[in-house]
Amino acid sequence: MSSEMLPACIETSNIDKKQGLNEDQEESQKSRLGERSEPLSKRQMKKLIKQKQWEEQRELRKQKRKEKRKRKKLERQCQVESHSDGNDRKRVRRDVVHSTLRLIIDCSFDDLMVLKDIKKLHKQIQRCYAENRRALHPVQFYLTSHGGQLKKNMDENDKGWVNWKDIHIKPEHYSELIKKEDLIYLTSDSPNILKELDESKAYVIGGLVDHNHCKGVTYKQASDYGINHAQLPLGNFVKMNSRKVLAVNHVFEIILEYLETRDWQEAFFTILPQRKGAVPTDKACESSSHDKQSVRVEEGGSDSDSSEEEYSRNEPDSPHEEKQDKENHAESTVNSLPH
Repeated sequence: MSSEMLPACIETSNIDKKQGLNEDQEESQKSRLGERSEPLSKRQMKKLIKQKQWEEQRELRKQKRKEKRKRKKLERQCQVESHSDGNDRKRVRRDVVHSTLRLIIDCSFDDLMVLKDIKKLHKQIQRCYAENRRALHPVQFYLTSHGGQLKKNMDENDKGWVNWKDIHIKPEHYSELIKKEDLIYLTSDSPNILKELDESKAYVIGGLVDHNHCKGVTYKQASDYGINHAQLPLGNFVKMNSRKVLAVNHVFEIILEYLETRDWQEAFFTILPQRKGAVPTDKACESSSHDKQSVRVEEGGSDSDSSEEEYSRNEPDSPHEEKQDKENHAESTVNSLPH
C-alpha cells in the first residue's frame, strides 16, 4: 500500500469510529430516558382520553352550534310573524300597558355569595331586565343595594348596564326608597300565602344565589325590618319533585305572567323549568292514589315487581314474628271453613 493511501484509510476508520460512538451515545441516552420516564397514572390516562375525545368531537360541536343558531333564528321569526301579523316588532309594543306594581330585587346579600354565585345572580338580573322589556304588562323594576362584587362584575362583563331603560338601579337599601307599609317581601319561608297581587304595593325578591346554604335569611330580614312578607301560592297549584325555592328570574317571570293571565297555575307552568318536575296538585293526588292501588295489587299478586327494599319492609322482623304470622294464618283458615 502506498504512503498516499494510508492517511485516507486512517481518516475513514476514524469517521466510522465516531459514527459508532454517536450511535452508542444515542442508544444510551434513549435507554436512560426510558428508565427515567414513569408510566402514566390513571388520572393522566383519563385526561389524555378526554382531550382526544374533545378534539375528535370539535366539528360535531361546531355543527350543533350552527343548528342551534338556525333553530333560534327560525323561532324568533315565527314569534314575530305570529304576534305582528305582517307588522314590524315595534308596533307590537303599542299594546303594552305598564303596571304600577313595583318589583324590587334586593342585592344586599353580596357578602354571603362567592364570585361564582355573583355571576349567576348577574345573569338572572339580565334575564329579568330582558323579560320586563318584552312583557305586555311591564312592572316598575328596581335594583337596590347595588354595589360591591355585583357592581364590579357588571362593570367588567356588562358595561352596557348603565344604558338600561325602564329600571331604577339604586345603591340605597329598598327600605330607604319605599314606605314600609307598601313593602311585601316574597320569601318561601313565610307562613303567609299570597292570593293576589296588589299593584299599589312593592314586592321584594331576595337577590341571593346560595344553593340552600343560607336558609331563612330573607325571611329574617323581612322580620327584622318589620315589613310584610308572603310566599307565592306554589303549593296550592303545583306539586314539585325538588325544593320550592325558585331562582330570582323565575319569581320575576311568574309575576309578569300572572299580570298578563291573572291565573297562578298558568303562570307557574309557563315559567317553571321541566327539571323541577312540576305537576298540577290535582293530578299529583290522582297519581299518588293510583300508585297506592297498584301497590295493593302487587302485594296481593304473585308476579310482584317490588324492589328488595320494599320486600325487606314486608318481611317479619324476627323468626318469632314469622311463626306468629303462620299461626294467625292457620287460625284464620280454620275459622273460614264451613262448620
